Amino acid sequence: MTASGLFISFEGIDGAGKSTHLDALAAALQARGWAVTRTREPGGTALAEKLRTLALNDPMDPLTEALLMFAARRDHLLQVIEPALARGEVVLCDRFTDATFAYQGGGRGFDWAVLQQLERWVQATSMAALRQPDLTVLFELPAEVAARRLSGTRMPDRFESQPAEFFRRVAAGYDRRAREDAARFVRIDADRPRESVWAQLEQALVARGVL
Repeated sequence: MTASGLFISFEGIDGAGKSTHLDALAAALQARGWAVTRTREPGGTALAEKLRTLALNDPMDPLTEALLMFAARRDHLLQVIEPALARGEVVLCDRFTDATFAYQGGGRGFDWAVLQQLERWVQATSMAALRQPDLTVLFELPAEVAARRLSGTRMPDRFESQPAEFFRRVAAGYDRRAREDAARFVRIDADRPRESVWAQLEQALVARGVL
């Protein structure tokens, strides 16, 4: 671990089970003595949580949706992520920018180049010219399986209520993003029992020197 901390994001379509394994990883790291900041996107700050509520519930066009996501991300970076990294902590984030490319770029079909420009503007900070996670764990799951897992669990938001075809496009967006920055990504087969998924994650993190 360096003085600049370690930034790990968890990504995947709704229902992939990433939040469960993020909790498990946080516990494993804390048991090893690391200070861990757990957070999420959109959200993580008072302002970003308000923007999350709007983005997940109010109808809007894809550009407005993307702008809200990046506005929330900017506040989150400045108020939570960068300070935690400066303290040398491990930041575990449930979604980051890859989700915007997957959901707004893939799912909504929004212009990839515009998202890349927003990414460059928003993620430049005093600590990094373009802040990205050091490692992104991508939980891959067929859209139909995800839909079955989500069925009846709670009242779905604007994204969770989309048809399976939407989530197939989201998965394709994640795949494109992972291929564009393959060294940053670890792909996990999430269509397995929980213990098997954790074993994959643990093995990957040991190989990377995180555990």
